[in-house]
Amino acid sequence: MTTEPMHDAEQATLEAENLSPAALAEEIAALKLELEQLRGEGLRERADLDNQRKRLGRDIEQARKFANERLLAELLPLFDSMEAGLAVAPQADPLREGMELTLRQLHKIAEANGLSEVAPSAGDVFDPERHQAMSAVDSTEVPPGAVLQTLQKGYVLNERLLRPALVMVASHD
Repeated sequence: MTTEPMHDAEQATLEAENLSPAALAEEIAALKLELEQLRGEGLRERADLDNQRKRLGRDIEQARKFANERLLAELLPLFDSMEAGLAVAPQADPLREGMELTLRQLHKIAEANGLSEVAPSAGDVFDPERHQAMSAVDSTEVPPGAVLQTLQKGYVLNERLLRPALVMVASHD
């Protein structure tokens, strides 16, 4: 006669038949405790999976928002060069009109991809989060601590600073 291994449930049934009511109550309490622990572990694992799914979703969204950051950052010197060229170009020049049109188109494309200018005007409040002070100059034209002049525009990509605006700040005597 061969003996097959007993399953855990069959073995538990045989053991339960040989146990006293107090021992059975203890066994039931232990099994209930184990069941609650398993339920708790299952809930924690489900919560961990949900958190990972949310984190992955946020990471994908961030990657999508900033996927073109490098390209747009490399275009910034082009904007600077074209604006400098326009500053010295004669007003009634067809070449100037073409440069202005090209620059407007580039800005439109950049804006459609989340890029915006940081170009403070004289008298604007200095914002250390978006401006970089290159020097402080005594001035009575604007209040102390305000932007006196913008040396170079800054840029923000989807609310992330790509390049700060370079400014001169007014100081007081």
